[in-house]
Amino acid sequence: MDMLNETSIYEALRAVQEPELGRDIVTLNMVKDISINDDNDVALTIDLTTPACPLKDEIERNVVGALQPIGARHVDINWGATVRRAAPSQPTQMIPGVKNVIAVASGKGGVGKSTVSANLAVALAAEGATVGLLDADITGPNIPLMLGVEGQPVASPDNKITPLERYGVKVISIQFFVPEGQPIVWRGPLVGGAIQQFLRDVDWGELDYLVIDLPPGTSDAQLTLAQAIPISGALLVTTPQDVALLDVQKALAMFRRMSVPVMGVVENMSAFVCSHCGEVTEIFGRGGGEKFARQYEMEYFGAIPLDVKVRQGGDVGIPAVAQRESGPAAEVLRQLARTVAARMSVRAARQAPVLSIS
Repeated sequence: MDMLNETSIYEALRAVQEPELGRDIVTLNMVKDISINDDNDVALTIDLTTPACPLKDEIERNVVGALQPIGARHVDINWGATVRRAAPSQPTQMIPGVKNVIAVASGKGGVGKSTVSANLAVALAAEGATVGLLDADITGPNIPLMLGVEGQPVASPDNKITPLERYGVKVISIQFFVPEGQPIVWRGPLVGGAIQQFLRDVDWGELDYLVIDLPPGTSDAQLTLAQAIPISGALLVTTPQDVALLDVQKALAMFRRMSVPVMGVVENMSAFVCSHCGEVTEIFGRGGGEKFARQYEMEYFGAIPLDVKVRQGGDVGIPAVAQRESGPAAEVLRQLARTVAARMSVRAARQAPVLSIS
């Protein structure tokens, strides 16, 4: 009896769950373009909820395992991705074309927030997502140096600012508009106005993710951002020592007061591993970020080790995740990008309509 047809394939794939979302891939409308040849070879497209899906291999194994018992001789999967918009909690207007806004914050300077922002954006783009990076640290912009991007943006045909691009990431920073070495000595309202202009007047195009590198502290820049656009999620960056944890606690309280969803915390500069002898030195202590996450009931995204390649790359415009021979921190940062993308897709999919295939 020939069990293999489009209907039976859909029914079999109802047993395959998207591991992050806890719903089957048929209900989530992830299965498309099914074809069957005379030899019972099956080809289909699985439309992931993010190109940075960390569990693609597991989904593939489960799809093949579901189709072989009903007669599929060979299963050829074409992977697509449609990033969904995580519905915001704030009743403010989205940036046209931008699906998800990720704010990277620390509360304290010097903890590597800009490094995390730059590597997060580049890693998401390397996975196939369309990504923008807004340097919202108006008085201390570092993103252009870290990405090695130079030049001055030009006006688009509709008189908007065209961001510069590097590593597949669209980038905007106040640094592009001021002479090198010139300090930006502005009061709060001017800082807020510059951020609003970057949100309103930049031609971001269609973006899956807009990563925003916030300045340290809890002041005008953060308030302007939270009031101007709906933030899909905030990522907190800290180092292990108590003084950093004290400030990131204030950042968490600020976001919660403004009803901005906080995805979790990542611990940077957790330990140094000697490349010669393997000895681990906890220069800033270790475990503070994980303890903080448990205390405030949020997700802990892991520890990024101290790695000289991160510093070297940041100084010459080659982020750790883009280096040909990357160090131990790069894989943690890549996994961070996959996890953040997965959390965004979970939030969006929970609010998506259920598809019925009859």
